[in-house]
Amino acid sequence: MAKQDRAIRTRQAILMAAAQAFEKYGYQAATITEILKSADVTKGALYFHFPSKEDLALGVLDAQEPPQTVPEHSLKLQELIDLGMLFSHRLQTSLLARAGVRLSMDQQAQGLDRSGPFLRWQEATHHLLAQAKHNGELLPHVNPTETADLYVAAFAGTQAVSQTLTNYRDLQRRHITLQQHILPSIAAPSILTALDLTPAHAERLSRLAPED
Repeated sequence: MAKQDRAIRTRQAILMAAAQAFEKYGYQAATITEILKSADVTKGALYFHFPSKEDLALGVLDAQEPPQTVPEHSLKLQELIDLGMLFSHRLQTSLLARAGVRLSMDQQAQGLDRSGPFLRWQEATHHLLAQAKHNGELLPHVNPTETADLYVAAFAGTQAVSQTLTNYRDLQRRHITLQQHILPSIAAPSILTALDLTPAHAERLSRLAPED
C-alpha cells in the first residue's frame, strides 16, 4: 500500500512539474530536463509513468476534463451554466487546468493531438443541451449539436482574452456576460427567468471545486 501511495505521489509530482513547464514555456520549449529537476525524480521514474513528452502533455491536457462536481439540478441549462462557472474558477486556481488550456491552444505544439479537451467539452455540453431540449427548456429552433459547438468555441475565446488581459481574474465575469448573451437566444422565456447567473451563485459553486 505504501509503495502504491508513493507511486501516486510521484506521478502527481511529475504532472505538476510538467504543468508548470508547459504553462510557462509551451509544448515545444518545455524540456524533460527541467521537468525532472522541478519534480525531483529520476528519469526512470518519469518514463515509468509517462513514456514520452507527448504522454506527459496528454496527461496535463486531461486536467481540462469537464468538472464532475456539478450539482444535479432540475434545469439542465442551470447545470450547463454551473459547468462553466466551475471551470472558470478552476482556471483561476489550478495550475494543471491552466497548463492544459495553454497546451490545447498552443498552435506551435506540432505532433500533439490537442483535440481531446475540445471534443470532451463538446460532448458534455451537447449532453446537457439534448436533455434540456427533451425537457422543453429550449426554444423550438435550437439544435443542440450546433449550439454545443458554439458554446465551446465562445468559451475558448472568452478564456483566451481573459488570460491575456487579466490572467483569468475577470474570467467569471466574462463567462456570466457570455451566458447572458447566448441564453436569451436558446432558452424558453419561462426557463430563462429561473436561471441563476449571479456572482454569488458562482462563489457558492467554487466551494465545490476540487484541489489539484
